[in-house]
Amino acid sequence: MTTIIEHKSYARIGLLGNPSDVYFGKTISFSLGNFWAEVKLKPSDELKIEPNPHHDFVNFKSLNHLVKRLETEGYYGGVRLLMAICRVFWKYCKENGIDLHDRNFTLSYDTNVPRQTGLSGSSAIVSAALNCLLDFYKVRHLIKVEVRPNLVLSAENELGIVAGLQDRVAQIYGGLVYMDFSKEYMDKLGYGIYKAMDANLLPPLHLIYAENPSDSGKVHSTVRQRWLNGDKFIISSMSEVANLAFEGQKALLEKNYTKLAELMNRNFDLRRSMFGDDVLGALNIKMIEVARSVGAAAKFTGSGGAAVVYCPDGPSQVKRLEDACQQVGFIVQTVKVMPSFLSEADPQALPQTPLNTKSHV
Repeated sequence: MTTIIEHKSYARIGLLGNPSDVYFGKTISFSLGNFWAEVKLKPSDELKIEPNPHHDFVNFKSLNHLVKRLETEGYYGGVRLLMAICRVFWKYCKENGIDLHDRNFTLSYDTNVPRQTGLSGSSAIVSAALNCLLDFYKVRHLIKVEVRPNLVLSAENELGIVAGLQDRVAQIYGGLVYMDFSKEYMDKLGYGIYKAMDANLLPPLHLIYAENPSDSGKVHSTVRQRWLNGDKFIISSMSEVANLAFEGQKALLEKNYTKLAELMNRNFDLRRSMFGDDVLGALNIKMIEVARSVGAAAKFTGSGGAAVVYCPDGPSQVKRLEDACQQVGFIVQTVKVMPSFLSEADPQALPQTPLNTKSHV
């Protein structure tokens, strides 16, 4: 009887601290149950990577259809992601003396994560595929949980996707996670210190995004180079962004949601001051402005394309948010937080390493 291995990996929301994960910072993120990617692995005589009929288009109605598809969806679907994680997984196992059997498989995938919404749809595909490979080769116990997000990131880096570890940590661990990427940890361990938090500490949150984003910020950012060059404004601002996550952890533990709202708004304001409106894109800025117009707190879920919103005044404010979004064509959804995936189902529990509580990056 053929055993099919299936794994889902969920979209993620960066609640506080992003994008400081790329700058030895701190973040709080959680896995988003509204959207996911699913990967299936079934044994086969030859190793096959199956294209998805909706996301790996090769047939078009016309040349005009092809061009429009490329302009909205880009050149690539998920096949390249599956191929990349296979290579990264094989290479890691070889370099670390982990023996793999020689049986073959077929990988296929599907996803409902909206494109260009900053919800980590690509890494959801990769992390789900990694879980399938861990189970197929029965090596889950040999590859540390802390290392798995690095493998996902390495696969995406091979394809030229520039990102940090935050998204992959949230998707590998699941639930609500506080992450400390301080340089001392990254240099010594090769990964950050990750701590599970009770997802019930979160207040009701909402997600807003555009169904067909046309302006997601196309201008290249110089922030990374400025940071590398020692730009004092960027360094100090990124340090403050990281400290928002540190303060946010305390606010959540105390259920101080007034403070949480302040931190969310400050996170966006700092990002805007560093990156500028041309990089952020008019549509992304409009999402935040619409949320703030009804008195809600809002920030990007990631690099732009969607916003996470907190309405401190409750249902009446949520209704005003929905009405305001409807007027400009934004979609609003209530956020569903997934529980942690690392429980008795995984031989490695979520690390509970004590965190260095210093508030600097």
